[in-house]
Amino acid sequence: MAEQYPSFSSESIEGALEAARRDHEGQDLKSLGMKGLPPSSELSVLAQCISVTVSNNKVCLNLPLGIGSVCLPIPISFPNGTVAQACLSICTTWGLPTGVKVSVIVAGITIVQQTFGKC
Repeated sequence: MAEQYPSFSSESIEGALEAARRDHEGQDLKSLGMKGLPPSSELSVLAQCISVTVSNNKVCLNLPLGIGSVCLPIPISFPNGTVAQACLSICTTWGLPTGVKVSVIVAGITIVQQTFGKC
């Protein structure tokens, strides 16, 4: 039986993607030359933070956009059972998703951060 890992809500992911798309509303990207490009072609939008628990010096999660299950290494100074927050940001270029960034936070301090895809 496959192990179940915490996941981010589809509503929060869609909300982040919609925010990224709104950043480029009304722009005709085909007609822009290099001189006319707006400064915000790449954008990272926070989707959601969820509660997770350290187990065997890692935090495992299910990630969206076809990435699947991943486990992030946690420094050994954080024992099993340590409660943490995992925050997911969706990375986009011109409003299209290009990857995700996951940050694991304990007591307000980011202890590990990893990107999947282009961020």
